[in-house]
Amino acid sequence: MSAKPAILLVDDEARFRETSGRLLKRLSYEVILAENGQAALELLSRHSIDVILLDLKMPVMGGEEFLKIMRPVYPHIPVVILTGHGSLDVAVECMTRGAYYFISKPIDLDFLVLTIEKALEKKKLEEQARQLQEETVRNLLELNTEKKRLETIIQCLANGVMVTNKELEVTLYNRALLQLLDLPEKIQKPVPLSEILTDSALFETLERIQRDENTDQDPIFQEIRVGDKILRAISVPNLEPDRHVFWTVSGTVTVLEDITAFKKLDQMKSDFVNMVAHELRSPLVSIRQLQSVLAEGLAGPLQEKQEDFVRRGIRKIDALLDLINDLLDVAKLEAGRLTRRQVSTDVGKIIEELVALTAPRAKDHGITLHFSSENLKPIIADPKNIEEIVNNLLSNAVNYSPQGGDVKISARVVGDFMEIKVSDQGIGIPPQEISKIFEKFYRVKDPKTRAVAGTGLGLSIVKGIVEAYHGSIDVESSVNAGTSFRVLLPLVKEEV
Repeated sequence: MSAKPAILLVDDEARFRETSGRLLKRLSYEVILAENGQAALELLSRHSIDVILLDLKMPVMGGEEFLKIMRPVYPHIPVVILTGHGSLDVAVECMTRGAYYFISKPIDLDFLVLTIEKALEKKKLEEQARQLQEETVRNLLELNTEKKRLETIIQCLANGVMVTNKELEVTLYNRALLQLLDLPEKIQKPVPLSEILTDSALFETLERIQRDENTDQDPIFQEIRVGDKILRAISVPNLEPDRHVFWTVSGTVTVLEDITAFKKLDQMKSDFVNMVAHELRSPLVSIRQLQSVLAEGLAGPLQEKQEDFVRRGIRKIDALLDLINDLLDVAKLEAGRLTRRQVSTDVGKIIEELVALTAPRAKDHGITLHFSSENLKPIIADPKNIEEIVNNLLSNAVNYSPQGGDVKISARVVGDFMEIKVSDQGIGIPPQEISKIFEKFYRVKDPKTRAVAGTGLGLSIVKGIVEAYHGSIDVESSVNAGTSFRVLLPLVKEEV
């Protein structure tokens, strides 16, 4: 619509056209004049018109014929009929054919202007309605296109996809899901989840997600069995908009992946490591015994240089035996076969013994060990597991501390947990490395750590043991300021 509304005045009376045109122009309208319907049609093809004022009785082409021709071509332009006496019925008939209103002659200018303004408002509202309708149709088409595209992508995925609603009915799935769950080629939607899912653990997980109104829930990972297959399930809440809280949990989304081959491969790797470690340990123990016999002079006296070589060999064998033991521990942890003797264990006594054993090596490095304890209680655990946890953390603290530094180890009861804390004043761990230090074979990449011997298995084993006891381990570290490890092991609750 132009700045000035354009009015097409169609009337065969020249005086009326000129007079009415001047008056309307004074009222800030752009006025275009036509003497009959034929001339008006030609003007419509060249100008953008907002309202048509149409006389009915005209030579060449009258108002009725004009309206009949223009209405299908220009359906959105409101037409106001200007009718003389005796033609009221015809004007009403024209309105049934699409005219907006009619005004009887002689014309009341104020009423005419009011009618024009209403017609312009009607045209504006209709234009807005058309735009909204077109936008709605366009959005619906885009949504439908995206829906089809998403369905195609989901159907092409190798992993199974399952979407449930609030009633835990499956409303969306793909072919891969049917194959993974050994279901028929097609199931009716929606179908109750209980009819297609046999794993109770996954069902309980989806129920828990559904009950939790927290929309920021983290994905839940778990493994399920379907026949001979092992599947990894990743489940998250499905969200929908809500006018009160904006987003609300409306169901669940689960992605299933077949990891059977990876599990078999992992088991083969564990079995191989276990076998190799066992096969290596026996001859190494025998070699060490022979070396010890030589070092003690039981096979005859050795010269100083010869004894030094023998003792170096013993140290290397001990390092290999430590590596083999670590590999065996990792294999046991991964297989869930960690041996745990459920006995009452004095954590304080274990720490004291390890501190005493480590003290000479720490002294050689100029490091002072400090042990403190308070309010200790026995815990039900395997003493060897506790010894391994403390020994790994204490050895790391000594290995990575500078000469003249202090290493502090403490034990105390905190609520329902036994807290073991080992702190050093060493080189520290960069923030980007902290999340990786519990990975197998991972070592912090720093020039200062290259001289420290190690396999990168110690912390992985510690974390595995702690989690096997349903405990937790966390770390705080600052570069060049030191590191502190904190282990929490649950106490056995006393029966009342």
